[in-house]
Amino acid sequence: MDEGGGGETGIEILLVEDNPGDVRLFEETLHETNSTLHITNDGKQALDFLHRRNEFTGAPCPDIVLLDLNLPKVDGVQVFDEIRSSSELEDLRVIIISSAQEEYTNLEQDILDKNDFLTKPADPEEFMALVRSSIFD
Repeated sequence: MDEGGGGETGIEILLVEDNPGDVRLFEETLHETNSTLHITNDGKQALDFLHRRNEFTGAPCPDIVLLDLNLPKVDGVQVFDEIRSSSELEDLRVIIISSAQEEYTNLEQDILDKNDFLTKPADPEEFMALVRSSIFD
């Protein structure tokens, strides 16, 4: 989906999220920005997108990955580990999105310092502001 408007420079964003309500919230959040939002709903699709294989052979390399940790097929921690172990993807900015702060502890501490971690607040407006500031500030 290509979203126009806003003053931000255009960026490619990959959202890896299996909850349709959260996907809609991200779409609304990024609606008025100069960004292109690509959506995958499980870890396997995310890895296919990032490695440009199967149905994603023509996919662009994203500037940012918004990664939910609780995913079907391949979980978010495994996706994150593969990104960090790939020479092509290791410098890709990853923003971890989770509903539980405890999931943060499943990732290695030295890796966490290089990445963002957002806990989903209950208030949608607060969540939208948090996502926008994490991506564009």
